[in-house]
Amino acid sequence: MAELDFDAVRRWARFDPQRTLARRRDNELPFADPNSIGGQGLLLDTSVYIDQMQGRSPRLLDDLIAQRQVNHSTVAIQELMYTVGVLDPSDARTAGVIEVIGKQIRAMPPHRVFAPDIEVLGRAALLSGILCRLQGYEKGAKLRALQDCVLFLQAQKLGLVVLTANVGDYDILLQLIPSGRALFYRAK
Repeated sequence: MAELDFDAVRRWARFDPQRTLARRRDNELPFADPNSIGGQGLLLDTSVYIDQMQGRSPRLLDDLIAQRQVNHSTVAIQELMYTVGVLDPSDARTAGVIEVIGKQIRAMPPHRVFAPDIEVLGRAALLSGILCRLQGYEKGAKLRALQDCVLFLQAQKLGLVVLTANVGDYDILLQLIPSGRALFYRAK
């Protein structure tokens, strides 16, 4: 099993601005554009799957997914499976939702599903701790921040772009790690 170089990861945290960061204006951010559908491979954030399953994916999102290499993270699978676990089995809608989530997960080609390694997990934990401290995230947002950080750093390590509707959180990550890549879209 690979080791985590604690000292190297700790030194990596030098990007800590030690102040709260503000979300930038949309025109300063990398939003998907119909004129630039081609490009780097994508790593899908859970928001993409949710928007697709709920019929909120804009045509631009569908075009991006059709034209670029699409990759999946075990982080998104975890988030989708959490939803399956949290749904009330006595609710009549639950079976249908679980079926849709299962279909989504089964559609992911195994050779395009990636698990984060120990380095990504260690750096993401450090980054999410910094993010939670700087932004004053409360308990409920801390797990989401950790998962976003893992996905963001996993995409960076794999040379991919995170495709997400989560503009607020990923804008802050881009400010902290400008070498990372994210591409934003708006759901319908």
